[in-house]
Amino acid sequence: MVVRLDKWLQVARVFKTRSQATRACVLGRVRVGGVKAKAHRKVSVDDRIEVRHQGRTRILLVKVLRNKPVPKAQARTLYEDLSVEPPRPAFDPFSGMPPPEPVVKGRPTKRDRRRIDRWRRDSSS
Repeated sequence: MVVRLDKWLQVARVFKTRSQATRACVLGRVRVGGVKAKAHRKVSVDDRIEVRHQGRTRILLVKVLRNKPVPKAQARTLYEDLSVEPPRPAFDPFSGMPPPEPVVKGRPTKRDRRRIDRWRRDSSS
């Protein structure tokens, strides 16, 4: 079976859509065997795929090739995740601080106004 890289990334649920997977390939965020890969590259079993997505790098080892969508539980069986989870800090110095003030461009909408008021009310306590 021959499967395109962008299609496999979507079927394996690494990306929500195929166009997102294609865009990641175009931007150089996907590597196969340590080399930047284009979306049309053919994927084979035991390929090592590195994906930079949402601020972390995932390392996936292809186990099964599929080009049709599968249930979420079955999608996890298409690859072996070799990624290392980043360690969580023991102490978060920002945990007691109020959230940052929302950024508003132009005149605030009614919804923005309520968020700003809520933020000011919470941060003054």
